[in-house]
Amino acid sequence: MATRVLIADDHQILRQGLRSLIERQPDMHVIADASDGKRALTLIEEHNPEIAVIDVSMPEMDGIETTRQIIANTDTKVVALSAHGEARFVRDMLKAGASAYLLKDDAFEELAVAIRAVLSGGTYFSKRIDHAAASGGNPPANSFDRLTPREREVLQLMADGQSTKEIAFRLKLSTKTIETHRRQIMQKLDLYSVAELTKCAIREGLATLEVNTLPPLGRVEDSTAFAARG
Repeated sequence: MATRVLIADDHQILRQGLRSLIERQPDMHVIADASDGKRALTLIEEHNPEIAVIDVSMPEMDGIETTRQIIANTDTKVVALSAHGEARFVRDMLKAGASAYLLKDDAFEELAVAIRAVLSGGTYFSKRIDHAAASGGNPPANSFDRLTPREREVLQLMADGQSTKEIAFRLKLSTKTIETHRRQIMQKLDLYSVAELTKCAIREGLATLEVNTLPPLGRVEDSTAFAARG
């Protein structure tokens, strides 16, 4: 069955272009599109898509609040879309729960790849997004102490290269619960890329340094595909 995708952007020409792009993918189908956040929420409740492509700047309700409500109330995953690559926009969307962040200039090249990455439980960033800037640098020294024992366990398994599904199976929890733990870990540590989380886990002794390297910017950051660098 084709992956159901919703597109929300206040520019009609861009929506049409993205719809055409997605419809050319044999495993994807656009079920609806919206020009503002409130309409997007209504359509998501009606159609329950697997993926919502959400513009950061929209009338009625911006993409950040729209994403918060999508993540809080549905199983739909969010791919953020924006003309802005500044760190504060990236951080705000990731804090809200988005799994990917694409610049509009890169969307036609990278959108299908980002959707597939998110469906597999990974994350994705446009090639020109500075992950270090987006993560805000290293967390304060005492922020790690704010993690619960379960969150530390999830972080350790993430750093060991386990996918969301693998962690859920191992801990006998749902994938939705693991994704919630991951978001909470990111918020508490103020880190919003898998690479930075892994480096944090190494510093705290939850993971060891392996010979593998981190994927380059713009590559899929699936939790099965990363290891840490020094």
